[in-house]
Parts: sequence; structure tokens; C-alpha cells
Amino acid sequence: MGEVTGIRVLIVDDHPLFRHGLRAALESSGDIEVVAEAGSAAEIDEAVARHRPTVVIMDLGLPGASGVEATRRLAASDDAPPVLILTMSDDDGSLVSALQAGARGYLVKGAGRDSVLHAVHTVAAGGAVFGPDVAHRISRLVTDPRASASQVRFPMLTAREREVLTLAARGYNNHRIAAALVLSEKTVRNHIGHIFDKLQVTSRAEALALARDGGLGEP
Repeated sequence: MGEVTGIRVLIVDDHPLFRHGLRAALESSGDIEVVAEAGSAAEIDEAVARHRPTVVIMDLGLPGASGVEATRRLAASDDAPPVLILTMSDDDGSLVSALQAGARGYLVKGAGRDSVLHAVHTVAAGGAVFGPDVAHRISRLVTDPRASASQVRFPMLTAREREVLTLAARGYNNHRIAAALVLSEKTVRNHIGHIFDKLQVTSRAEALALARDGGLGEP
């Protein structure tokens, strides 16, 4: 696979300081140009249409639609640029969700400059790239069905959200879930809200029905 030069990058991250630092690191390579930045998923379509990036570097924790949803939407488009995930989310659920959405690479924030540059070049050239820890987890998820079962059932949920949903499916109320997971009730309510959004349901009863159908809540 030949090395691609003249790479045009769109950075999608809701933290301006992080975008600034990432831009500086990328452009220090000499053959990468950051052509645009976006702070939310809602800005991506226009930025891609206007600037025609070679690679999109995407965070998962975006306001509004998640980075997973944004990646899925991009991957479904004709001639869409490949997406490299660069995120703080290092749980298996986020990893599986991103891969199923069509991401071509997955790095956890904190990866060194050389790792990020290598990943951008690899993805731009049509390859796929994952950090060492991520590659190990992919291998485990593929070879151990027990480890991947809940991720396959609900790949859009994070590991913590699946824990909350599992306990809710067992009949726990928010107070009891908070005690079991050593969280505040407000944090549990926030997780429940995110679960509703991701499962596209409007009530706890609907969410619990889906959870039990998917095998969550079993002792």
C-alpha cells in the first residue's frame, strides 16, 4: 500500500483546545493539511461537502448526534471520506459501535504524535489501523463469544450504560442502581436518558422490554 501525500483532514471534536493541538501536530508532518474543523455532528455534512477532506478524524462524545451516528451517516454516503476515531472512550461497546458504523481506525486520546500521523496516513491510503490495546481487545471480542455477546446485542451502548440497563431490567429502580454501581442518582438518570436516546425509545417500559428481549437482566 503506497503512502498518500497531500492529505486533507477534517477534525470533528467539541473541544477547541484539543482541535488546536491536534491541528498543530498534524500539520507539523508537512504533508497533512487540516482543511476544516467541526464542533458537532451537525456541522459535518457541510464541512465535507465544502472542503472535500481525505480523512475525517472523529471524536465519539459530540453534542447532539454521537460520533458513532455521524460515522454511520458518512459511511452510507457515496464517495465518503474514511473516518478515524480519536476519542477518550476506551470501552468495548464504543469500539464495537464505531467499527459497525464503518470507522476505518480507532485510537484513544493520549496516543503519541507518531501514532496519530501513522494512523492518518494508513486510513488515507485505504487501510485500517488500531492502537495496540484496541487491537488486542478486537482479537478478544472476535475469539471469545461470551465477551462480545452484550456488545453485539446493544453495540450503541457504552459498558456503563449496559450495566445500568442490565440492573434496570432486573427490576432495580434508580436509587438501587446508584447504590449497586456506586454512582449518584443524577448520574444514573443521565445514563437512562442516553439509553433512551440510543435505543430510540420514550419510556422505561420500552427500554426494559428491549433489554430483556436482548438477554440483559438475566442473573
